[in-house]
Amino acid sequence: MTRLAYDWVPERHLGVAATLSHADGLIGHISNLLFDYQTQPGGTVALREVPAGSVSRTEVVRVAPIPRKVSLLVADALVALRAALEHALFAEVEFLEGGQLEERAAKLVEIPASDTYEKFDEWVKRRAKNGPPSLRAGSELVRRIESLQPFQRAADPRSHPLARLTVHTNHAKHRTPAITAVRIAAMYRDDQVPRSVRDLPARPEESIRVGDVIAETPLGTKVPVTFFPTVGVNRPGTDRWPVLMTELDEISWWVRTQAVPRLIAGGDPPEPALPTRYDISVGQQDERAAIAAGSMISAAERHEQRLGAANARPGLVDLIGRIEGTPSDADITAWVEQLTDEEVLERMSRLKMTVTYEPEVMLRNTEVVAGLREEVLRFASDDGPVQAR
Repeated sequence: MTRLAYDWVPERHLGVAATLSHADGLIGHISNLLFDYQTQPGGTVALREVPAGSVSRTEVVRVAPIPRKVSLLVADALVALRAALEHALFAEVEFLEGGQLEERAAKLVEIPASDTYEKFDEWVKRRAKNGPPSLRAGSELVRRIESLQPFQRAADPRSHPLARLTVHTNHAKHRTPAITAVRIAAMYRDDQVPRSVRDLPARPEESIRVGDVIAETPLGTKVPVTFFPTVGVNRPGTDRWPVLMTELDEISWWVRTQAVPRLIAGGDPPEPALPTRYDISVGQQDERAAIAAGSMISAAERHEQRLGAANARPGLVDLIGRIEGTPSDADITAWVEQLTDEEVLERMSRLKMTVTYEPEVMLRNTEVVAGLREEVLRFASDDGPVQAR
């Protein structure tokens, strides 16, 4: 007998995969808006040097406004993720109770987000009288819900994905849509290039505004700085501004790979994990097969690839254009533009960063760039006459 696709997902829970796919689609829409915003001509942030006594201050003089639709879509995506949890729980309760619930009991079916065991215990006790038996103390389903609670992260319950999801969605429903702002994700002096962006010290999670000073140098000393502006989202009730796409990705990953599977199956999440998305825009004759054919790459991962490739393309053109016998910039640009984002990043990954100009690394990089030049020459010759410089 052929194994049923996603046999750990009962028929009653197949709809949750569609909800998760819808959430990833919303995050993908956010990604598209952010990509256009972050790659706009002139950039998202403009700076100027302002003398102040013995130092020169790098001051923010312009911050491009973020499209309002971003905040609205962020709220929609988070609400969809919370709905995936609530719908999975309700479907499981109805199954365990053998059918449709009475209205009084139905109103008590919800996912709590308790930062202490005492609060969770109170939540359970409030279901002792009118709640469905499956949500009373000692039940298997209550054990599954307990395993998802923020108090399980004893060091910092407020940073638990369920705590973040709850505070974001409550704020969006009752106060305002998500609050977004530009922040600096990373920054380094060009005379102190790191081996990797990951080697840079973490910057404060705070938004930037016109008039903010982001660096100071001795007056008369020019120190070029590279910085990476991004879009952050305020975590309600705090002064923190985590990177928006990272916040969405961490919460959606937890809901998809941890929370929903634990609610459905209990214990460790079974394999295979639910996909980030599948085609929900058409009716599916075989929903399980459609889910099995879905993608495991999240919208946030695609966004990171897309931004990385957009930043890498001009660098590739510049690198290849420096060596002798290379076709024109137009030919190199045409070659780079026909590469997929993944192909651009793969080619850049062949180059190794060197801070101290190690001879072996420099020689290896020269060979890599020469190989890329040959790719351009083959591409250009296929397209027509090649005019080398």
